[in-house]
Amino acid sequence: MTPAADRRSFQLVLVDEDPLFRSGLRICLEDTAELQVVAEAETGAEALQLLDTFANRAIEPTDYLEPPSRIDLVIIDLELGRRTRDAIQGLDLCRRIRVQYPDVAVLLLSAVPEPIMLAAAQRVGANGYCARNLEANELIAIIRRVATGQSYWMRLDRSSTPSASPATAPLTTPSASPSRSRRPWLRFRRNLRISGLQQIETALAETAAQLRSLDLSDLDRALLAGRRRELLTARWLVKRFLATPALDAALGEQPQETNRSATATRELPVQSETESTTFQATGSMAPSSAASSSALAPPSMTSSSLMPQADRDVRSILFDAISAKLQLSLTNGTETPLEIDILREDKKRELFYLVLRKLEDLLDELRFSQVDAEQLASKRSLLLLDLWQAVVIDFFGKYSTLTVDGFEVEIVDEILQDMSIVQTEILDKIPSVVNLFQHLLFQSPLMVDGTPYPPGNPASLARAEWLLENLMIQVANAVIQPLLNRFANVEAIKQSLYNRRLLSSREIERFRNNLSWKYRLEKYVREPTNIFESRYSLFVLAGRGIKKTSIYAPRHQELQQLSGVPMLVTMVLETRDAVAPRVRSVISFMGNGVIYVLTEVIGRGIGLVGRGVIKGIGSVWQDGRFR
Repeated sequence: MTPAADRRSFQLVLVDEDPLFRSGLRICLEDTAELQVVAEAETGAEALQLLDTFANRAIEPTDYLEPPSRIDLVIIDLELGRRTRDAIQGLDLCRRIRVQYPDVAVLLLSAVPEPIMLAAAQRVGANGYCARNLEANELIAIIRRVATGQSYWMRLDRSSTPSASPATAPLTTPSASPSRSRRPWLRFRRNLRISGLQQIETALAETAAQLRSLDLSDLDRALLAGRRRELLTARWLVKRFLATPALDAALGEQPQETNRSATATRELPVQSETESTTFQATGSMAPSSAASSSALAPPSMTSSSLMPQADRDVRSILFDAISAKLQLSLTNGTETPLEIDILREDKKRELFYLVLRKLEDLLDELRFSQVDAEQLASKRSLLLLDLWQAVVIDFFGKYSTLTVDGFEVEIVDEILQDMSIVQTEILDKIPSVVNLFQHLLFQSPLMVDGTPYPPGNPASLARAEWLLENLMIQVANAVIQPLLNRFANVEAIKQSLYNRRLLSSREIERFRNNLSWKYRLEKYVREPTNIFESRYSLFVLAGRGIKKTSIYAPRHQELQQLSGVPMLVTMVLETRDAVAPRVRSVISFMGNGVIYVLTEVIGRGIGLVGRGVIKGIGSVWQDGRFR
């Protein structure tokens, strides 16, 4: 038997909503003999139907390039179904495939790789995760690695370059042989177009990631937006002027004519599963080898049986992602003072970890107590008070005492006396708590800018992460707020908890006054403004510290209930919105009129006067010469 006959051929299925990306990836894979794209799907439902068809051997040879005996790898876009409400999401599709067809490997591609998405990919049992805008040879090498039953997890730390695992064999990448092509000039243009588009897509992904940062100034954001427009224009020009429709049509009709023999080896940076990221996916599905599979296994589990596991997956992904962020800076990067700003960095981190742990315990208790989703709204205040009380007891110690003016005082008992103040000023104002709990406990869709997204969708994961971070920060503020009211200047508290810059009595009183002004501004200005603008302000962790962002939410009912100064603020805003454009138009018109008078009337008059003066001076000078 010849070596070519011994070579194993892996069958691939592409699942992506972008037909251009599917076509480009299929063309790149045509030069690789052992990787064959046998089917494409645009939606998750089509992909599941294809896999079911292959599993039952009901394949028409004319439907695909050749009738394969099995599917080895499914390549899925992580953003799949994000724009369609009822479509199967990318993570959900990966979970179903890994459960129903355990011998089929899954590689997830993401336009903007993020740690939370990497953790989500590991939780749902994917065999690999990488960026979709890699160089063609790198992406093909990763596809080959995952198709052979190994795994690949992209390292998301930009400051370090991933290194090859000692136990990993080097990956090989294909090298096209243009000498066999009958159209060398067209192939050169096609390769130039593909290479240029890959570089542009890489730059677009980096720009999009930078635009999502909350640390950008308005100038930096405007510059990045301009760069994005330039890249989009460049992409359109490359597609327009380097198009090769004749060659693309020929390659699509005769895929077997491409070169499949010449290959060049190159070792790519790869990682083992345990070294891939700080998010270690405990309890995730163990990926099975696609190389040893002989056929697709028939579906053995319904989607409804996946819900408890999916619930645990989403919760674990969110809590792991936030726990990893707590290792970074926790400095308050907003202009709004927070109660936790008085704490040392280590105490602030300890308090955040405690809030997360108690919140996870609370969610477990709700699950075990069989609480319905409809009951969460009526129990919202009680749940947040229980969470706050549990954190207070564990953070300060249930039986801890302080000596104040010669008397022993129970810290926890004193702090719990401010329960009503804490509930009114902080806990009751935390947004979307019920929706977040329903999303984590009952797999309810999470509203993102007025659109419901199912659990596991990238949009719902990102929004749930923001809501959970804001809940954690606000509960931590609620723990420290009564401490500042009752024990702000107690020396034992100052030495054990406070930041060294805030130890003096003057600094402490200044800090408390800033907090008092914050609550006044929140009550009379910021909160009415947020209600009128239909948004909530959230405190989130942004890598460099705590940042402030806002999300859309309908608040018309709250707007109707405003009265007094808050209602006056909304009326002032409405009046400004109504009058300001007209005032600007009048000022602009008057300014243009003044400019016209100065340039066309007064300017010309001054010019005529000057011209007459110069002419008179010339006449006098000439008369003097003739004399």
